[in-house]
Amino acid sequence: MTGTDNTLPSAAILEQMFAVIAERKTADPESSYTARLYAKGIKKIAQKLGEEAVETVVAAVAESDERLVRESADLLYHLMVLWSAKGVAPEAVWAELERRFGTSGLAVKEARKKNNSSE
Repeated sequence: MTGTDNTLPSAAILEQMFAVIAERKTADPESSYTARLYAKGIKKIAQKLGEEAVETVVAAVAESDERLVRESADLLYHLMVLWSAKGVAPEAVWAELERRFGTSGLAVKEARKKNNSSE
């Protein structure tokens, strides 16, 4: 797979997609699937994200790698629609991932337990 300029695709496409997704908030729901999702509200967007997550898991367990790739793309798209609808910028998620990078997953889970028990 290559990008439009014969380079390998990169995660920069996520930033580009998010910008288009955000622009679609004001689009006509009759002509834009993304605008239609926004019009249906957070609960419907979250429901659709859940459906896509299940489809991704099924693809991973019982279908081809190609199908897994397609379902993963659907999952990321719907996740970004949810972020946009909630006003969460991708940079906030990237910052959280960066904060966790290099930290043991077990340590992150333990810290989360401590924070949740003190609330």
